[in-house]
Amino acid sequence: MSEFAVQTRGLVRRFGERTAVAGVDLAVPAGSFFGLVGPNGAGKTTTLSMITGLLRPTAGSVTLLGDDVWRDPVAAKARMGALPEGLRLFERLSGRELLRYTGRLRGMPAGVVAARADELLAVLDLDAAADRLVVDYSTGMRKKIGLAAALLHNPAVLFLDEPFEGVDPVSAGTIRAVLERYTRSGATVLFSSHVMELVERLCDRIAVLDQGRVVAAGPVAEIRGGRSLHEAFLALVGRRTAGEDGGLAWLGRWSG
Repeated sequence: MSEFAVQTRGLVRRFGERTAVAGVDLAVPAGSFFGLVGPNGAGKTTTLSMITGLLRPTAGSVTLLGDDVWRDPVAAKARMGALPEGLRLFERLSGRELLRYTGRLRGMPAGVVAARADELLAVLDLDAAADRLVVDYSTGMRKKIGLAAALLHNPAVLFLDEPFEGVDPVSAGTIRAVLERYTRSGATVLFSSHVMELVERLCDRIAVLDQGRVVAAGPVAEIRGGRSLHEAFLALVGRRTAGEDGGLAWLGRWSG
């Protein structure tokens, strides 16, 4: 098995005249919890979409545990699980039915699917809602049932795009616990986020994207350089905090 779970070389994606990803090189060690961070519009979702085989690159290559994602998609996708941003679910199925349908689509034996579905529903605190339609699930419940579907076949690599966005603290804690248990087993997580505190708590390595390019990559402690990850991130992407240039001096000075 490759020492890298995911590798990209010269990954480029253009939309007409606009370049969303401009030559991204990543090397995600197997067994790591790897964060892909960047401001809005940096190219995180586009990069993940190319890595997971959802969006064809304009140029470059992607390998997953040695398999080329675009030349041998069946082999690569058999070993990955994904929770994309804006996940669309079969809303007229119950949570339990969705998991069983997902398992059968992957060719898993019905007995294995049923047993794993029950375990995932219990661990993710969805057992009480297992037989409710997904259309009636809250945002946090949808994220959790999507995560359960991504984990059902026990993938070697899990891709998550903003998995905690819109999720309440209780559900977020449950998701974190499951992901930490998953990586302790030797599996790999690659997830995108713009919440630096969360990335700092979960990840051992990160890559910082800005304007479609990797501006820093490595262990979290190395990227931080003695600062908080939030401070290091702002320095890397060249952003100032509101009010540093003297603007908005009028804000909060209502005169009636």
